[in-house]
Amino acid sequence: MTADPLIVGVLRNPASIASFNLLQWDLLIRQARHSNLLARLAVLFDVPELRQHIPRQPLEHLEWAAIGAHRHLQAVHAEVAHIRKALTGMPVILLKGAAYTMAALPQAAGRLFSDIDILVPKASIDQVEHQLMVHGWMATHHDAYDQRYYREWMHEIPPLQHVRRQSVIDVHHAILPLTMRVRPDSSKLLGAAVAVAGQTGLMVLSPVDMLLHSAAHLFYEGELPHGLRDLLDLDAMLRHFGKAPAFWENLVDRAEELELGRCLFYALRYSHMLLDTPIPKPVLVKATTGRPMSMALPIMDAMYRRALLPDHDSCCDRYTGIARKALYIRANWLRMPPVLLARHLFHKAFVSKKDE
Repeated sequence: MTADPLIVGVLRNPASIASFNLLQWDLLIRQARHSNLLARLAVLFDVPELRQHIPRQPLEHLEWAAIGAHRHLQAVHAEVAHIRKALTGMPVILLKGAAYTMAALPQAAGRLFSDIDILVPKASIDQVEHQLMVHGWMATHHDAYDQRYYREWMHEIPPLQHVRRQSVIDVHHAILPLTMRVRPDSSKLLGAAVAVAGQTGLMVLSPVDMLLHSAAHLFYEGELPHGLRDLLDLDAMLRHFGKAPAFWENLVDRAEELELGRCLFYALRYSHMLLDTPIPKPVLVKATTGRPMSMALPIMDAMYRRALLPDHDSCCDRYTGIARKALYIRANWLRMPPVLLARHLFHKAFVSKKDE
Protein backbone atom coordinates (compact mmCIF):
# COMPACT_ATOMS: atom_id res chain seq x y z
CA MET A 1 0.00 0.00 0.00
CA THR A 2 1.10 3.55 -0.65
CA ALA A 3 -0.63 6.52 1.01
CA ASP A 4 -3.50 5.91 3.42
CA PRO A 5 -7.02 6.55 2.08
CA LEU A 6 -8.55 9.97 2.52
CA ILE A 7 -10.88 8.87 5.32
CA VAL A 8 -8.01 7.50 7.42
CA GLY A 9 -6.19 10.82 7.17
CA VAL A 10 -9.37 12.66 8.20
CA LEU A 11 -9.92 10.39 11.20
CA ARG A 12 -6.35 11.09 12.30
CA ASN A 13 -6.57 14.82 11.63
CA PRO A 14 -10.15 16.16 11.22
CA ALA A 15 -8.85 19.69 10.68
CA SER A 16 -7.49 18.61 7.30
CA ILE A 17 -10.97 19.07 5.79
CA ALA A 18 -10.39 22.85 5.83
CA SER A 19 -8.53 22.60 2.52
CA PHE A 20 -10.78 20.04 0.78
CA ASN A 21 -12.30 20.72 -2.62
CA LEU A 22 -15.58 19.18 -3.78
CA LEU A 23 -13.86 16.22 -5.44
CA GLN A 24 -12.17 15.35 -2.16
CA TRP A 25 -15.47 15.73 -0.31
CA ASP A 26 -17.15 13.43 -2.82
CA LEU A 27 -14.49 10.78 -2.30
CA LEU A 28 -14.61 11.13 1.50
CA ILE A 29 -18.41 10.68 1.53
CA ARG A 30 -18.14 7.58 -0.65
CA GLN A 31 -15.43 6.01 1.50
CA ALA A 32 -17.42 6.79 4.64
CA ARG A 33 -20.55 5.15 3.25
CA HIS A 34 -18.65 1.99 2.34
CA SER A 35 -17.23 1.74 5.87
CA ASN A 36 -20.52 2.62 7.63
CA LEU A 37 -18.88 5.72 9.07
CA LEU A 38 -20.81 8.59 7.51
CA ALA A 39 -22.80 9.25 10.68
CA ARG A 40 -19.60 9.05 12.73
CA LEU A 41 -18.10 11.75 10.52
CA ALA A 42 -21.24 13.84 11.01
CA VAL A 43 -20.64 13.72 14.77
CA LEU A 44 -16.91 14.34 14.39
CA PHE A 45 -17.49 17.46 12.27
CA ASP A 46 -20.31 18.86 14.43
CA VAL A 47 -18.18 21.56 16.00
CA PRO A 48 -18.04 25.19 14.76
CA GLU A 49 -14.35 25.16 13.86
CA LEU A 50 -14.89 22.22 11.46
CA ARG A 51 -18.48 22.74 10.34
CA GLN A 52 -17.63 26.15 8.86
CA HIS A 53 -15.37 24.47 6.30
CA ILE A 54 -17.99 22.04 4.96
CA PRO A 55 -19.60 23.03 1.63
CA ARG A 56 -23.37 22.81 1.27
CA GLN A 57 -23.45 19.61 -0.83
CA PRO A 58 -21.46 17.33 1.55
CA LEU A 59 -23.11 19.01 4.52
CA GLU A 60 -26.50 17.76 3.33
CA HIS A 61 -25.19 14.17 3.26
CA LEU A 62 -23.78 14.55 6.75
CA GLU A 63 -26.95 16.10 8.14
CA TRP A 64 -29.12 13.29 6.75
CA ALA A 65 -26.70 10.75 8.21
CA ALA A 66 -26.97 12.48 11.58
CA ILE A 67 -30.78 12.33 11.42
CA GLY A 68 -30.61 8.63 10.63
CA ALA A 69 -28.22 8.04 13.52
CA HIS A 70 -30.54 9.84 15.92
CA ARG A 71 -33.46 7.67 14.85
CA HIS A 72 -31.26 4.61 15.23
CA LEU A 73 -30.38 5.72 18.78
CA GLN A 74 -34.07 6.06 19.65
CA ALA A 75 -34.81 2.62 18.18
CA VAL A 76 -32.01 0.99 20.18
CA HIS A 77 -33.26 2.49 23.45
CA ALA A 78 -36.80 1.32 22.68
CA GLU A 79 -35.67 -2.18 21.70
CA VAL A 80 -33.51 -2.58 24.79
CA ALA A 81 -36.54 -1.60 26.88
CA HIS A 82 -38.53 -4.40 25.21
CA ILE A 83 -35.74 -6.89 25.90
CA ARG A 84 -35.49 -5.74 29.49
CA LYS A 85 -39.25 -6.24 29.90
CA ALA A 86 -39.08 -9.72 28.36
CA LEU A 87 -36.24 -10.74 30.69
CA THR A 88 -37.60 -9.26 33.92
CA GLY A 89 -35.73 -10.63 36.89
CA MET A 90 -32.68 -11.65 34.84
CA PRO A 91 -29.52 -9.55 34.48
CA VAL A 92 -29.04 -8.43 30.87
CA ILE A 93 -25.43 -7.88 29.82
CA LEU A 94 -25.29 -5.93 26.57
CA LEU A 95 -22.45 -6.42 24.09
CA LYS A 96 -20.89 -4.35 21.31
CA GLY A 97 -23.02 -1.60 19.74
CA ALA A 98 -25.94 -1.82 22.15
CA ALA A 99 -23.53 -1.72 25.10
CA TYR A 100 -21.77 1.36 23.74
CA THR A 101 -25.11 3.07 23.16
CA MET A 102 -26.75 2.35 26.50
CA ALA A 103 -23.56 3.18 28.42
CA ALA A 104 -23.25 6.43 26.40
CA LEU A 105 -19.63 5.73 25.47
CA PRO A 106 -17.79 7.95 22.94
CA GLN A 107 -17.78 5.27 20.24
CA ALA A 108 -21.60 5.13 20.33
CA ALA A 109 -21.97 8.56 18.71
CA GLY A 110 -23.07 7.97 15.13
CA ARG A 111 -22.43 4.21 15.31
CA LEU A 112 -24.93 2.11 13.38
CA PHE A 113 -25.51 -1.63 13.84
CA SER A 114 -28.10 -4.16 12.76
CA ASP A 115 -28.83 -6.28 15.83
CA ILE A 116 -28.58 -6.33 19.60
CA ASP A 117 -26.21 -8.74 21.33
CA ILE A 118 -26.54 -9.92 24.91
CA LEU A 119 -24.46 -12.24 27.08
CA VAL A 120 -26.11 -14.64 29.54
CA PRO A 121 -24.88 -17.64 31.55
CA LYS A 122 -24.99 -20.82 29.49
CA ALA A 123 -27.18 -22.43 32.13
CA SER A 124 -29.79 -19.72 31.50
CA ILE A 125 -29.91 -20.02 27.71
CA ASP A 126 -33.10 -22.10 27.56
CA GLN A 127 -34.93 -19.83 29.97
CA VAL A 128 -33.81 -16.68 28.16
CA GLU A 129 -34.80 -18.09 24.78
CA HIS A 130 -38.21 -19.14 26.12
CA GLN A 131 -38.90 -15.72 27.62
CA LEU A 132 -37.92 -13.94 24.42
CA MET A 133 -40.12 -16.23 22.32
CA VAL A 134 -43.06 -15.59 24.66
CA HIS A 135 -42.58 -11.88 23.91
CA GLY A 136 -42.52 -12.27 20.13
CA TRP A 137 -39.01 -13.21 19.09
CA MET A 138 -38.70 -16.28 16.87
CA ALA A 139 -35.75 -18.32 15.61
CA THR A 140 -34.49 -17.39 12.13
CA HIS A 141 -32.59 -20.61 11.30
CA HIS A 142 -34.92 -23.60 11.07
CA ASP A 143 -32.66 -26.03 9.22
CA ALA A 144 -31.69 -28.93 11.52
CA TYR A 145 -28.02 -28.57 10.62
CA ASP A 146 -28.00 -24.85 11.37
CA GLN A 147 -29.67 -25.49 14.71
CA ARG A 148 -26.98 -28.02 15.61
CA TYR A 149 -24.23 -25.72 14.30
CA TYR A 150 -25.29 -22.92 16.60
CA ARG A 151 -26.28 -24.90 19.68
CA GLU A 152 -23.38 -27.35 19.82
CA TRP A 153 -20.47 -25.50 18.29
CA MET A 154 -21.05 -21.77 18.44
CA HIS A 155 -21.05 -19.18 21.21
CA GLU A 156 -24.68 -18.21 20.66
CA ILE A 157 -28.05 -19.64 19.80
CA PRO A 158 -29.56 -18.93 16.35
CA PRO A 159 -30.52 -15.25 15.98
CA LEU A 160 -34.03 -14.36 17.12
CA GLN A 161 -36.18 -11.93 15.13
CA HIS A 162 -39.25 -10.19 16.47
CA VAL A 163 -42.35 -11.11 14.47
CA ARG A 164 -43.74 -7.56 14.46
CA ARG A 165 -40.83 -5.14 14.79
CA GLN A 166 -38.38 -7.33 12.79
CA SER A 167 -35.61 -6.48 15.26
CA VAL A 168 -32.91 -9.11 15.74
CA ILE A 169 -31.29 -10.22 18.98
CA ASP A 170 -28.23 -12.47 19.31
CA VAL A 171 -28.11 -14.34 22.61
CA HIS A 172 -24.52 -15.28 23.53
CA HIS A 173 -23.20 -17.50 26.27
CA ALA A 174 -19.57 -16.90 25.27
CA ILE A 175 -17.69 -14.36 23.16
CA LEU A 176 -15.98 -16.86 20.85
CA PRO A 177 -17.15 -20.18 19.35
CA LEU A 178 -16.85 -23.25 21.57
CA THR A 179 -14.88 -25.03 18.84
CA MET A 180 -12.00 -22.54 18.96
CA ARG A 181 -8.78 -23.35 20.74
CA VAL A 182 -8.99 -19.92 22.36
CA ARG A 183 -11.79 -20.03 24.94
CA PRO A 184 -12.20 -16.98 27.20
CA ASP A 185 -13.89 -18.00 30.44
CA SER A 186 -17.42 -16.57 30.29
CA SER A 187 -17.82 -16.76 34.05
CA LYS A 188 -14.95 -14.29 34.43
CA LEU A 189 -16.58 -11.89 31.99
CA LEU A 190 -19.96 -12.20 33.69
CA GLY A 191 -18.40 -11.78 37.13
CA ALA A 192 -16.64 -8.54 36.19
CA ALA A 193 -19.62 -6.95 34.38
CA VAL A 194 -20.70 -3.51 35.58
CA ALA A 195 -24.11 -1.89 35.89
CA VAL A 196 -25.20 0.81 33.43
CA ALA A 197 -25.81 4.04 35.34
CA GLY A 198 -29.49 4.93 35.47
CA GLN A 199 -30.60 1.71 33.74
CA THR A 200 -32.00 -0.78 36.23
CA GLY A 201 -31.06 -4.35 35.40
CA LEU A 202 -28.78 -3.48 32.51
CA MET A 203 -25.09 -4.31 32.56
CA VAL A 204 -22.08 -4.14 30.23
CA LEU A 205 -18.67 -5.75 30.30
CA SER A 206 -15.98 -4.07 32.35
CA PRO A 207 -13.88 -1.53 30.39
CA VAL A 208 -10.95 -3.90 29.89
CA ASP A 209 -13.21 -6.83 28.95
CA MET A 210 -15.22 -4.63 26.57
CA LEU A 211 -12.03 -3.66 24.75
CA LEU A 212 -10.86 -7.27 24.60
CA HIS A 213 -14.21 -8.50 23.29
CA SER A 214 -14.15 -5.89 20.53
CA ALA A 215 -10.60 -6.93 19.64
CA ALA A 216 -11.55 -10.62 19.60
CA HIS A 217 -14.53 -9.94 17.37
CA LEU A 218 -12.43 -8.00 14.87
CA PHE A 219 -9.31 -10.13 14.75
CA TYR A 220 -10.69 -13.64 15.30
CA GLU A 221 -14.09 -13.71 13.62
CA GLY A 222 -13.04 -12.40 10.22
CA GLU A 223 -15.97 -10.01 9.68
CA LEU A 224 -14.03 -7.24 7.93
CA PRO A 225 -16.51 -5.28 5.75
CA HIS A 226 -16.77 -2.79 8.63
CA GLY A 227 -13.22 -3.30 9.84
CA LEU A 228 -12.37 0.40 9.95
CA ARG A 229 -15.51 1.13 11.99
CA ASP A 230 -14.54 -1.58 14.48
CA LEU A 231 -10.96 -0.34 14.62
CA LEU A 232 -12.33 3.13 15.35
CA ASP A 233 -14.30 1.58 18.24
CA LEU A 234 -11.03 0.26 19.65
CA ASP A 235 -9.38 3.65 19.21
CA ALA A 236 -12.24 5.39 21.04
CA MET A 237 -12.16 2.91 23.92
CA LEU A 238 -8.41 3.12 24.32
CA ARG A 239 -8.57 6.91 24.43
CA HIS A 240 -11.58 7.02 26.78
CA PHE A 241 -10.83 4.16 29.18
CA GLY A 242 -7.12 4.95 29.04
CA LYS A 243 -7.72 8.09 31.09
CA ALA A 244 -7.77 5.78 34.12
CA PRO A 245 -4.27 4.44 34.91
CA ALA A 246 -5.74 1.16 36.20
CA PHE A 247 -7.01 0.39 32.70
CA TRP A 248 -3.48 0.22 31.27
CA GLU A 249 -2.16 -1.57 34.34
CA ASN A 250 -4.67 -4.41 33.97
CA LEU A 251 -5.07 -4.63 30.20
CA VAL A 252 -2.32 -7.04 29.18
CA ASP A 253 -2.65 -9.26 32.26
CA ARG A 254 -6.39 -9.59 31.70
CA ALA A 255 -5.82 -10.41 28.04
CA GLU A 256 -3.47 -13.23 29.00
CA GLU A 257 -5.92 -14.46 31.64
CA LEU A 258 -8.66 -14.66 29.00
CA GLU A 259 -6.35 -16.14 26.31
CA LEU A 260 -6.74 -13.00 24.19
CA GLY A 261 -3.15 -11.78 24.12
CA ARG A 262 -2.81 -12.22 20.34
CA CYS A 263 -5.88 -10.18 19.41
CA LEU A 264 -4.90 -7.48 21.93
CA PHE A 265 -1.50 -7.24 20.24
CA TYR A 266 -3.21 -6.72 16.88
CA ALA A 267 -5.70 -4.23 18.34
CA LEU A 268 -2.95 -2.06 19.80
CA ARG A 269 -0.70 -2.41 16.77
CA TYR A 270 -3.22 -1.50 14.07
CA SER A 271 -5.10 1.19 15.97
CA HIS A 272 -1.74 2.86 16.66
CA MET A 273 -0.56 2.28 13.09
CA LEU A 274 -3.68 3.51 11.27
CA LEU A 275 -5.30 5.95 13.71
CA ASP A 276 -2.34 7.19 15.79
CA THR A 277 -4.02 5.91 18.95
CA PRO A 278 -1.94 7.04 21.96
CA ILE A 279 -0.76 3.94 23.83
CA PRO A 280 1.83 4.00 26.63
CA LYS A 281 5.09 2.51 25.40
CA PRO A 282 5.37 0.09 28.37
CA VAL A 283 1.97 -1.33 27.39
CA LEU A 284 3.05 -1.81 23.78
CA VAL A 285 6.19 -3.59 24.96
CA LYS A 286 4.30 -5.79 27.42
CA ALA A 287 1.69 -6.68 24.80
CA THR A 288 4.36 -8.20 22.57
CA THR A 289 3.81 -11.42 24.54
CA GLY A 290 0.92 -11.88 22.08
CA ARG A 291 3.03 -11.16 19.00
CA PRO A 292 2.97 -13.84 16.26
CA MET A 293 6.15 -15.41 14.95
CA SER A 294 8.54 -12.89 13.41
CA MET A 295 8.08 -14.47 9.96
CA ALA A 296 4.28 -14.13 10.21
CA LEU A 297 4.04 -10.51 11.36
CA PRO A 298 4.99 -8.82 8.05
CA ILE A 299 2.39 -10.97 6.31
CA MET A 300 -0.29 -10.07 8.85
CA ASP A 301 0.64 -6.40 8.51
CA ALA A 302 0.30 -6.57 4.73
CA MET A 303 -3.12 -8.23 5.00
CA TYR A 304 -4.64 -6.12 7.77
CA ARG A 305 -3.29 -2.85 6.35
CA ARG A 306 -5.50 -3.62 3.35
CA ALA A 307 -8.46 -5.48 4.84
CA LEU A 308 -9.18 -2.92 7.56
CA LEU A 309 -9.73 -0.16 4.98
CA PRO A 310 -13.13 0.64 3.42
CA ASP A 311 -14.26 -1.76 0.69
CA HIS A 312 -14.15 0.97 -1.94
CA ASP A 313 -12.12 1.03 -5.15
CA SER A 314 -10.14 4.06 -4.01
CA CYS A 315 -8.94 2.13 -0.94
CA CYS A 316 -7.96 -1.08 -2.73
CA ASP A 317 -4.97 -2.28 -4.68
CA ARG A 318 -4.32 -5.49 -6.61
CA TYR A 319 -3.70 -7.43 -3.39
CA THR A 320 -6.68 -6.26 -1.32
CA GLY A 321 -9.01 -9.02 -2.48
CA ILE A 322 -6.37 -11.64 -1.72
CA ALA A 323 -5.83 -10.17 1.75
CA ARG A 324 -9.55 -10.21 2.58
CA LYS A 325 -9.98 -13.76 1.33
CA ALA A 326 -6.89 -14.97 3.22
CA LEU A 327 -8.14 -13.43 6.48
CA TYR A 328 -11.59 -14.99 5.93
CA ILE A 329 -9.94 -18.41 5.51
CA ARG A 330 -7.82 -17.75 8.61
CA ALA A 331 -10.93 -16.92 10.65
CA ASN A 332 -12.61 -20.17 9.62
CA TRP A 333 -9.42 -22.12 10.34
CA LEU A 334 -9.32 -20.65 13.83
CA ARG A 335 -13.05 -21.22 14.33
CA MET A 336 -13.10 -25.02 13.97
CA PRO A 337 -10.77 -28.03 14.06
CA PRO A 338 -9.81 -29.16 10.51
CA VAL A 339 -12.09 -32.22 10.34
CA LEU A 340 -15.12 -30.36 11.68
CA LEU A 341 -14.39 -27.40 9.40
CA ALA A 342 -14.21 -29.69 6.35
CA ARG A 343 -17.55 -31.27 7.27
CA HIS A 344 -19.13 -27.87 7.81
CA LEU A 345 -17.89 -26.40 4.52
CA PHE A 346 -18.98 -29.53 2.61
CA HIS A 347 -22.47 -29.33 4.12
CA LYS A 348 -22.88 -25.61 3.38
CA ALA A 349 -21.48 -25.97 -0.16
CA PHE A 350 -23.43 -29.04 -1.26
CA VAL A 351 -26.12 -30.22 1.16
CA SER A 352 -27.58 -26.83 2.16
CA LYS A 353 -27.61 -25.56 -1.44
CA LYS A 354 -29.33 -28.76 -2.57
CA ASP A 355 -32.09 -28.26 0.01
CA GLU A 356 -32.79 -24.66 -1.05
